[in-house]
Amino acid sequence: MLNFIWLFLLAAGILAAAFNGNIEVVTESALSAARGAVEICLELVGVMAMWLGIMKIAEKGGIVQGVGRLMRPVLVRLFPSIPPDHPAMGAIILNLSANVLGLGSAATPFGMKAMRELQDLNNDSPVASQAMCTFLALNTSCITLIPATVIGVRLALNSAQPAVIVGPCIIATAIAMLCAVTLDCAFRRFSRHYRR
Repeated sequence: MLNFIWLFLLAAGILAAAFNGNIEVVTESALSAARGAVEICLELVGVMAMWLGIMKIAEKGGIVQGVGRLMRPVLVRLFPSIPPDHPAMGAIILNLSANVLGLGSAATPFGMKAMRELQDLNNDSPVASQAMCTFLALNTSCITLIPATVIGVRLALNSAQPAVIVGPCIIATAIAMLCAVTLDCAFRRFSRHYRR
């Protein structure tokens, strides 16, 4: 469905440009946007490398395990079907830690590992378990305390105040995470009543 939406938007833009006699603007815009995307990506490499290094140091230094011990009471309630010392719990902690730091691309490998471990606990069932659904809700709505990637993009685009978005980002992501956890708990309770 998304491919059709993108195709429609692209075709509508080309037709509008052709109708106004500015078809060359489409080509120029496409080329300049592609060049700008590559430049931004290259400038983000430094930011991402720094934060990935910090995450690796935190992982090797035991900080992630310490955070995990602090988060364990909450995570045990959110994931009652996962044994506390299972590798899935460690991958979930790493994923959420990366998301809290605003490193969505760094969180992706940890999220994939967590889902693989959760699928093992799910006996390779084609239906997602409740733990998988809870993790997906947390992963997509996780609170972001330091939106490092967005700050990096704003720096690359010469923003006068690249970190001004930190406050609104914390508020928005906190509300999103609260809603996701609340809805997940409600759906879990509903599914338990429904099965009885």
